[in-house]
Amino acid sequence: MAEVLSIVLGGGKGTRLFPLTQSRAKPAVPFGGKFRLVDIPISNCINAKLRQIYIVTQFNSASLHLHINSTYMFDSFTKGFVEILAAEQTLEHSGWYEGTADAVRKNFPHFRTQKPSYYIILSGDQLYRMDLQELLKSHIDSQAAITIACTSVSRDAASELGILRVDKSSRIINFMEKPGSTRDISEFKTPVELRTDKNRDDSYLGSMGIYVFNAQAMEDCLANDLTDFGKEIIPAAINNHKVNGYIFNGYWEDIGTIRNFYETNLELTSVKPRFDFYDEDRPIYTHMRNLPPSKMNFSNMNQSIASEGCIITNATITNSIVGIRTIIESGSSLNGVVCMGADFYENEIQKAQNAEARIPNVGIGPGAIIKGAIIDKNVRVGDDCRIGVDDMRRTDGNYGHYYIVDGIVVIPKNTILYPGTVI
Repeated sequence: MAEVLSIVLGGGKGTRLFPLTQSRAKPAVPFGGKFRLVDIPISNCINAKLRQIYIVTQFNSASLHLHINSTYMFDSFTKGFVEILAAEQTLEHSGWYEGTADAVRKNFPHFRTQKPSYYIILSGDQLYRMDLQELLKSHIDSQAAITIACTSVSRDAASELGILRVDKSSRIINFMEKPGSTRDISEFKTPVELRTDKNRDDSYLGSMGIYVFNAQAMEDCLANDLTDFGKEIIPAAINNHKVNGYIFNGYWEDIGTIRNFYETNLELTSVKPRFDFYDEDRPIYTHMRNLPPSKMNFSNMNQSIASEGCIITNATITNSIVGIRTIIESGSSLNGVVCMGADFYENEIQKAQNAEARIPNVGIGPGAIIKGAIIDKNVRVGDDCRIGVDDMRRTDGNYGHYYIVDGIVVIPKNTILYPGTVI
């Protein structure tokens, strides 16, 4: 597998996940209580024994660097690495990455030193578990120059994805990027013999943003000024190369918006979630923090996840995710909340200083009631705060110390909510 190079595209400013991307790159956004989004594609690579991995990013990459450097350290015998490539100025170019393809093109000098035969391009903001060895084998067996991983989607979902038209041999004969909801795309319907549900007529193949390129095909496709894989490179390549579709039948979710992020997190708390973190054979890896187990003091938790290092006292937690090091004080209630936790514990001296300065401690204070919200890291929620408790229709916008995005209350990282705050 040493001839395969994996490239994880970290995305741009991550505007659709703002304010979670206000101070961090999109792949570094915490997920599922203890993970980061970037852990998903990296873990898929490691489980497939693909251990030459580059992360390409350019915005707010400090926290991503910290996470990668403290998490993925391979021994010297495997010759594996996980390395971040942020945008840099060179004698050949001095600008930012202009798109996904441009990011790969500008990093060819780094990639070529590994002498890969194949490139696997992955997205940094999706939730899935795929056997990348099987994907690679399918690509090699088909003798295609490029293979695009795709999954069956409905007409509504197809509006915001790149959709493929394939023949009976899975060769792609047409590609359309984000057709919208009104355009006629009936000719793109999945052939009956390739449908996972033979009785479903409203079935299309949506691109997962996961590609396998022969090394020479990658060089050929990027020998121009085109900047984006989905909008430009793939449609052009179909006319000049053999491009195949690889149909993936497992769970896949694009975590591109605040609504997707919120709902995908909470889906993990269901009795049988569609994505299962409890898989010993193909685990999702993350930073080993050596935190103590979580402690529950007279609390009621229902269909929720508590990460390590939490202390929850006399609280009611329903359909929520409680992130690492979260301190929840007596009388608090969380319902439908994604709480990301904290990067540190406060000692007694710090708590005394907080009391003197009349600011709450990090965590959820006594008597706080929170419903339908995302609480970013290191937030201080004071006594008796009320967040999202009302059933009023909310207008999206920036409200100073909080945001409403897709109808969801989002409390940004390091925010202080003083006692009695009502949102």
